[in-house]
Amino acid sequence: MEVKVAVAKVPKSGLSESGDSVEVVERPRQGLTAIMADGQTHGRAAKRTSHMVVAKAAQLVVDGVRDGAVARGVHDHLYAVRDGKVSTELTMISVDFRTKSLVITRNTHVPVFLRRPGGAVERLDEHVEPIGIRELMKPLIAEVPLEPGIVVLAFTDGVLSAGRRYDAELSLDDVAAMVAAAEPGCMRELADGLLEKAIDLDHRRPADDMSVLAVGLGPANDEDHVRRMEVAMPFQQPGL
Repeated sequence: MEVKVAVAKVPKSGLSESGDSVEVVERPRQGLTAIMADGQTHGRAAKRTSHMVVAKAAQLVVDGVRDGAVARGVHDHLYAVRDGKVSTELTMISVDFRTKSLVITRNTHVPVFLRRPGGAVERLDEHVEPIGIRELMKPLIAEVPLEPGIVVLAFTDGVLSAGRRYDAELSLDDVAAMVAAAEPGCMRELADGLLEKAIDLDHRRPADDMSVLAVGLGPANDEDHVRRMEVAMPFQQPGL
């Protein structure tokens, strides 16, 4: 099998820095974990928080800590350094080749969409609290066997709330249809497509930071053992 991961993100209109952070790290015993954090509020303060959360989670993953314990550990760290006054919504998607499982760990009110091969799209939307606020916290975890054809789509609150100030709303049924139609090898198109839909709902001026994370499992070319990663990050110099 081959894993495809795509991220598309944009800051709130008028801000140069997004309060969301996303990272992808290799697991120590084969596989990878995608980590997405949505910091409280916007701008630089939110970015510092979300970046700290993602960096801490990534280090724990690299150290071999299980995903549920990673979420708890990051929560404890955030609760300690911010005195329980700052929250962050956290989503992790792991493809673990050693256990042959895909693990979705949630501490967010935003649903995660999961499509299994030949099956309907599941909406993982059980209530769970963000990390950082209450002293005791536990994540919600879903685990499924690795199979070609799996697609997972996660996004932050800015995508979910897109259009509300214009009396419009993102249709979760439409999102499910996008996941159902997606090819596992075309995660860039899925992530970009949802982000564009959300930006359009906000009349091209995002009311909040927006991030989309898409993961797909498809058949691999047995003769191609090259691992590839592609990153594009626009940057405008001050004063231009």
